[in-house]
Amino acid sequence: MFLKDLISEIENQIIGNSEIDILGLSYDSRKISDSYMFFALKGVHTNGIKFAEEAVLKGALCVVSEEKIDGLSCVNIIVSDVIDAMAKISAKFYDYPDKKMTVIGVTGTNGKTSITYMTESLFKSLGVEIGVIGTINHRYADKKIDASNTTPHSLDLYKMMSEMLAHNIKYLIMEVSSHSLVLGRVKGIEFDIAVWTNLTPDHLDFHKNMDTYFEAKSLLFSSLQNNTKQNRKYEIINIDDVYGKKLFEKNLKVQKISYSVKDKTAQINASDIQLNNDSSSFQLTSVFGDKNITIQHIGLHNVYNILAVFAICMASGFKFHDIINRLENTLPAPGRFEKIISKNGFTVIVDYAHTNDALQNVLSAIKNLNHNKIITIFGCGGNRDKTKRPLMAQTACSLSDFVFITSDNPREEDPVLIVEEVESGAKKINKTNYKVIIDRREAIREAIKSAGKNDIVLLAGKGHETYQIIGTTKFHFDDKEEVLKLI
Repeated sequence: MFLKDLISEIENQIIGNSEIDILGLSYDSRKISDSYMFFALKGVHTNGIKFAEEAVLKGALCVVSEEKIDGLSCVNIIVSDVIDAMAKISAKFYDYPDKKMTVIGVTGTNGKTSITYMTESLFKSLGVEIGVIGTINHRYADKKIDASNTTPHSLDLYKMMSEMLAHNIKYLIMEVSSHSLVLGRVKGIEFDIAVWTNLTPDHLDFHKNMDTYFEAKSLLFSSLQNNTKQNRKYEIINIDDVYGKKLFEKNLKVQKISYSVKDKTAQINASDIQLNNDSSSFQLTSVFGDKNITIQHIGLHNVYNILAVFAICMASGFKFHDIINRLENTLPAPGRFEKIISKNGFTVIVDYAHTNDALQNVLSAIKNLNHNKIITIFGCGGNRDKTKRPLMAQTACSLSDFVFITSDNPREEDPVLIVEEVESGAKKINKTNYKVIIDRREAIREAIKSAGKNDIVLLAGKGHETYQIIGTTKFHFDDKEEVLKLI
């Protein structure tokens, strides 16, 4: 596509010839090929301008930047906001794929990954292909791409959507993080359905307070009103969540679907809930139809998740009778309440719970299982929200018989100092039912060693992750793998 056409809808200053043909786009100088456009993004640790000449040497014909690059030996497009320009140029380059498919965005602190996996499972049972973009990986057309971010940059999103369309995939479900909304990664993407799970303290190192965090998440829903598609747009909201209720009451001109286990006025409601060792059952009452449901997922949080999945399917245009029985056979996400049964009679549950609310949810679910003692192992990540550290210790020590406080992904923080902040929460409520073991492998070993018949060991925080980040280096570390070695 000619450069002049790609930049026709953005304000810019061009230095050089716009009558050139651009064959590809990239913001990573290592992935530049002949006749590419390079976006010089500004990051936390570096500025893409430093890699402009490297990009030119690899074949870039044009560099988009927020300031003039002196001595640049190719065309320089100067814009006020590279992120915004990249979104608009990517949309045009890939011929607006989001306008040709149903795009579902799921946001909230907890539940996003489970909902995307369950929805994918249900769609596939109907014989309908769906692309998935999320925390664990990005999946479509038998292709899996490792996820460095929950929500990738706009350029990557448009490229993947274009590839999905090429494989005749007309649905996409995407985890939409608060970071991606604030940083413009989903800017310009036209969503058809937006889902709100809940909002609990997390990422407050980035958002500073809950009100700012709420406003960041709300951007997904306000974007529905700017959508140029002519179809009906839906917002699906958990109104048992305080912030969800607040969002639901906003005067957005879209179709609203509420779900709840407490509020009988919700369009979708679960009542008579029975939480069992290997399943959950409830009476589904909705404006679409009613049915007694038994799902192969454990815990109240998964009842909420399945209500959201049901709402997504109905908003996507499927029929009640086609969906209702298939809800019972949806598959869970990896590393979410994943059970490992020991031959010695105890059970290990590996779960991604890394916020106070998620930890409380999973421990509350375990409380409903037949068990002797609950032994919990958890830590908190470095360079992340510090406010949740003492709260997680309070929850773990209050809902467990014994707790091993250990390291998670310390990153560039001292793991000893992280653990001290975690431990302060237990001390504040005078809990002594814990032990600190900094080395995660050793903590797992000690916990397994201490487990007896009918005990449940919860290994929380990393779930599907197969690495531990110490400093700036990723080392292989898989919680599930460590458990299997021991038992």
